[in-house]
Amino acid sequence: MNESDVDIDHIANLARIELSAEEKQKFSADFGRLLEYFEKLKSADVEGVEPCAHAFPVYNVLRDDVPATPLPTEALLKNAPAARDNQIVVPRIVDDAS
Repeated sequence: MNESDVDIDHIANLARIELSAEEKQKFSADFGRLLEYFEKLKSADVEGVEPCAHAFPVYNVLRDDVPATPLPTEALLKNAPAARDNQIVVPRIVDDAS
């Protein structure tokens, strides 16, 4: 596949970016080389290889969920920009449908 086969305008539209003429020329060549590499990958023998999401096994690295004594409300609200009735006050983001 060569760079003339790459529809860089379509790719730029999908990415929602505007490209200059120089950028289009550069990225067309880059995408062309990338697509050539994918063509080479098609010839790889993957018979008997199980599909996977990660190259290496992924394990849960989080600690066990153990109940603990909660922090005092005053300590939790100390860094809040505004608080009222032991709750964090946030700006309203929903308008009334009138």
